[in-house]
Amino acid sequence: MKFPSVKSLLEGILTTIKRFPFEVLFALCAAIAGTAWTRNHDYGSIYKDNCIRLLMMANLGLLLCLAASLFSESRGITGLRKYLLKSLAVLISVPFFWLLNPFDREYDILRFFLLSFSFHLLVAFAAFTSKGGLHGFWQFNKTLFLRFLAGMLYSGVLYLGLVAAILSTKYLFNIHWSDDIYLILWVWISCIFNTIFFLAGVPSDFNGLDADTSYPKALKIFTQYVLIPLATVYVIILLAYEVKILIEWRLPKGYVSSLILGYAVFGILSILLVHPIREQAENKWLKIYARSFYFLLIPLIVLLFLAMFARVLPYGITPQRYLLLVLAAWLFFITLYFLLSKKQNIKIIPISLCLLTLLSVYGPQGAFSVSTYSQRRILINIFKKYDAFKDGKLHSLKGKKVSRKDGSNAVNKLDFLVDNDDLDALQPYIDKDLKPIKDSLLKNEKGNDIKIRYSRYRLARDKVEWAKNYLGLSGFYENEDDYRYENKQGLVNYQLSTNADGMLAVKAYDYVITVGNDYNRSDSTTFHADNIRFVSMANINIRSLLINGELVKFDMKKMAEKIIRPESKLKNYKETDGNYASPEYKAYTVNDSLMTTVGQTLHYSVTFKISNLSFDYTTGDGATINSVLGHYLIKVK
Repeated sequence: MKFPSVKSLLEGILTTIKRFPFEVLFALCAAIAGTAWTRNHDYGSIYKDNCIRLLMMANLGLLLCLAASLFSESRGITGLRKYLLKSLAVLISVPFFWLLNPFDREYDILRFFLLSFSFHLLVAFAAFTSKGGLHGFWQFNKTLFLRFLAGMLYSGVLYLGLVAAILSTKYLFNIHWSDDIYLILWVWISCIFNTIFFLAGVPSDFNGLDADTSYPKALKIFTQYVLIPLATVYVIILLAYEVKILIEWRLPKGYVSSLILGYAVFGILSILLVHPIREQAENKWLKIYARSFYFLLIPLIVLLFLAMFARVLPYGITPQRYLLLVLAAWLFFITLYFLLSKKQNIKIIPISLCLLTLLSVYGPQGAFSVSTYSQRRILINIFKKYDAFKDGKLHSLKGKKVSRKDGSNAVNKLDFLVDNDDLDALQPYIDKDLKPIKDSLLKNEKGNDIKIRYSRYRLARDKVEWAKNYLGLSGFYENEDDYRYENKQGLVNYQLSTNADGMLAVKAYDYVITVGNDYNRSDSTTFHADNIRFVSMANINIRSLLINGELVKFDMKKMAEKIIRPESKLKNYKETDGNYASPEYKAYTVNDSLMTTVGQTLHYSVTFKISNLSFDYTTGDGATINSVLGHYLIKVK
């Protein structure tokens, strides 16, 4: 086997960089941003946020430039015109650094994934925008797919090999590396090595691809024996469920939409993968399978629409529901096309899906604009119901007997609107200039360090609270837990821990059992040692230990209340961590003796040493335990 020389490798790298200079620059930008994000340990800082936004912009820029390069090469565009086209792709990509800010607008995360998905699809057909070339189009994407898999394999092996080398120098030569080195290494391998490796395998002879009749045997086996059977299992289950709901005559469950989309993905992918060999004599059954797939998809699309409208009609449109509806409409269009058209042009799949995805991101027809309109319309209708919408403006519901359901629904809509479009979404319907309100809330948060992301999340909550108070919805929340806390006057969350240094003296005891978190309130764990059966149990506020049938109980509720009453004795133990700056949260590091209690049975003495105790406290209900960490120290009498 002849290995390539270092010279040929360098020449290959330089050829790739010369062919895709902008793409490599965006990959380098991503690597630098990823390294900067890794090296900065100030969790939640705006600096780290900007690194993430730079990574997002670099991803979109690389894809868009690659699509521009492939389009130029396929059309024979060279010289200045080619670089002008690629420069245009750069100019379109760079503003996304400012347009996408998921830390201030939650739904920008979804916008990024939609844009990235659409640009991936654009790369798939950018070199095949002219008529014909279906076989070349398939071969091109097959090559990209296999190159991607090979790149992932090589990158993974390279990373593991280098990690092993780093660990070897650490243990053999006592060289100490920063813990960041492993993540930084992965960033550079995935951004630089993997990108250049992938780009080096992108075909350039687009006309020659039409003459390529090769077909990987492994791909045929994978499709015939994995994808098609999976799609068949899906359709049997879904059709059986459709018969079930027809017999019971009731609306389908919401999650059935995910199953239908899964079936559609498996089915369409399997048909695309066997597209070049469907005309071969021994594979005629593939054409029958493809046609039957689209026929069986029709009743499932109807079921998908029913499942979606069952959620949309009562609760309105959200970006996720909008996208599901668009996908359902797209599936219906694709189904009709492949059932009725004689051309069977598979390029229509990525082209149509790319256009629909792009149209869903921005504009009045987009997922976010339509969702804002839908949720705002539901909010307005709630106010109309209580005669609080007059002259096109929302008026306060204070003093009106608003039902809990309507109030909760209204708050839910306010929360969505602020997350999606800030207070600006409410401006047309509020007879008050909201800009000074936003500036005032921002000024208040700056005192809490606006450089920390937690403060900006809190800023969003402050805006919702302001809108709730202004519209007379201050007594309503969007979920049951909030109601539970609202009805408990003066609720405070306590976090108690001991000042022990991590060491536990066990010499005077015979057995030790560690007590873990019990958020599920009903855990039961059994241990055996020396013919003794231990059963550790938790039931809300009570910790119990059963030892060979002898029961000892520890009332965590009483113990928690005893520790914090009077609270003045704890003033020297209070933590100063910024996370507990609010009066609703209090953290204390107390003496070990305060967190220790003893229980007795006939044959055993049990000392319960608690290392961490978390609970809520209200004047009406007292303490409600959230979690307990500690150890049972057991002595045989």
